Amino acid sequence: METPILARIDQPADLKQLSLPELTQLASKLRHVLLNKVSQTGGHVGPNLGVVELTIAFHTIFNSPVDKVVWDVSHQSYTHKILTGRKQAWLDLAHYNDVSGYTAPEESPHDYFNIGHTSTSIALATGMAVARDLEGKTGNVMAVIGDGSLSGGLALEGLNIAATLKSNLIILVNDNGMAIAEDHGGIYQNLRELRETNGTSSHNLFKDFGLDYRYVDDGNDLETMLTTFKEIKDVDHPIVLHVHTEKGHGYQPAITNKEAFHWHVPFDLATGQTLHPNTKETYTDVIHATLADELAAKTPITAITAAVPGTYDLKRFARQYPDRYFDVGIAEQESITFAAGQAQQGLRPIVFHSGTFLQRAYDQLSHDLGINKLPVTIMVAGGRINAGDPTHQGIFDVAMLSNIPNLTYLAPTTKEELQAMMHWALHQNNGPVAIRVPSNDVQSVPLAPDFDATKMHTLHAGQQVALLGVGSLLPLATAVQQQLAEQHIDATLIDPRDISDPDTTTLANLKADHQLVVTVEEASLSGGFGEKVSRYYGNSAMHVLNFGAAKRFNDRETTNELRHEFKLTPDQIVTAITDQLAE
Repeated sequence: METPILARIDQPADLKQLSLPELTQLASKLRHVLLNKVSQTGGHVGPNLGVVELTIAFHTIFNSPVDKVVWDVSHQSYTHKILTGRKQAWLDLAHYNDVSGYTAPEESPHDYFNIGHTSTSIALATGMAVARDLEGKTGNVMAVIGDGSLSGGLALEGLNIAATLKSNLIILVNDNGMAIAEDHGGIYQNLRELRETNGTSSHNLFKDFGLDYRYVDDGNDLETMLTTFKEIKDVDHPIVLHVHTEKGHGYQPAITNKEAFHWHVPFDLATGQTLHPNTKETYTDVIHATLADELAAKTPITAITAAVPGTYDLKRFARQYPDRYFDVGIAEQESITFAAGQAQQGLRPIVFHSGTFLQRAYDQLSHDLGINKLPVTIMVAGGRINAGDPTHQGIFDVAMLSNIPNLTYLAPTTKEELQAMMHWALHQNNGPVAIRVPSNDVQSVPLAPDFDATKMHTLHAGQQVALLGVGSLLPLATAVQQQLAEQHIDATLIDPRDISDPDTTTLANLKADHQLVVTVEEASLSGGFGEKVSRYYGNSAMHVLNFGAAKRFNDRETTNELRHEFKLTPDQIVTAITDQLAE
């Protein structure tokens, strides 16, 4: 049910009718509804709690959408959405899934881009400002960028161009001393010095770019933000507004545990405790056990991440081996080339990434690793069919990585394979190796004595039909094999392992007593493993069926819905196989 103050707010113009005490009351109510929803659904907690006041102030002083705000990452745009006509998505359980967790132009004229990755806002805003001027339009353009995003190269490129503009542009640096985890790098020493001197230090990154600069010490004070925005509204040149805020402001668990509450699964609102903690063994546990074994064996490994240590619980490694742990901040390109430099000098770096962020380093993967054949190991998490929003997709990593020359992409199906593949990657000298961490629950099957990371493993030798189940979808292929057996079809079951260069010896041998090969993968079919198999058999009598995800950006669909649509269920695959055999 709407609170009285929120009942009066349907669009930003409604804020202009409220007094400062009423706006302050609104801020309190907004925190309540934000926490109420994310505690039930999961979501970005800390980033949104930290910008409630500055968002209210923006929409009170400025005139959106004539005045435009671009939210970097946009995972802090919940208050913005509530104030721009989308409050039911926070007030009514039946409408919780109506809006994205990020800005979305299809939802509202107050949003301009689908943004889910960092460091883009300044560059986008400079382009919008130039377009405004060339078209003779008016209005302010503001980019809101978190301090953590400044380590991304594109943010610095945007600042470089912003300094050349001769008209209105406001760059609000929301400085809470945090990226996803803590900040890393020299930029943040300067930001700290600016905070400690109330913006007066002679060492000023933004002024060195040639930009005007202003500092606000308490960005969570609504009156201060209202006054500041009044003073800089319609500024006739680019200015950086450096605003100090508190991540998680107003909710003690999010303040105490800033990294954990950057994004959080559903939690108990009173205590901040996770509602359904996972107590099972995870593939992260398997990775850490392998790291310990390698260090015990004196393998000269290092662990590198680009601001996502929580994905792999890398703080666990950092506590034990601080000299071998490197968080380069939100700088995916740096993480790969940094590793290349280490590998060239004899170290064995392991770069820990999420597939959806690794795409930001594509040139480095190809140019710095692939061409130079450097033995860097890359762990890739999040390779799965998902549909939370279009900016965080887990299905394009196979097409990206498996087609880089000299790079081997492996898809383990069990914890034993994951350990063996990591060991192999760390001791070979042929080039970079990426390992797709399985997305399903931990599977455990003893390794065959003749394990070879780059050769297909036949789990069951049958005839007529061969099922190739990639990584986390091997259990699906196994279920299909069992259903086919009930129909007296003895299908071969194969674990492909290497999804960059299919084992052509095994594929050739299937021609002798098989008429149909079926690939099953949790990735985009376009550019994926199945295409490679189909291409191999292209000029032969072998029929091939490929099952995987469509080439598109999925948005707010459940994984079960998508798997059914993509025919990734045992019944659907069995039906397709039997139909093919009947032709």
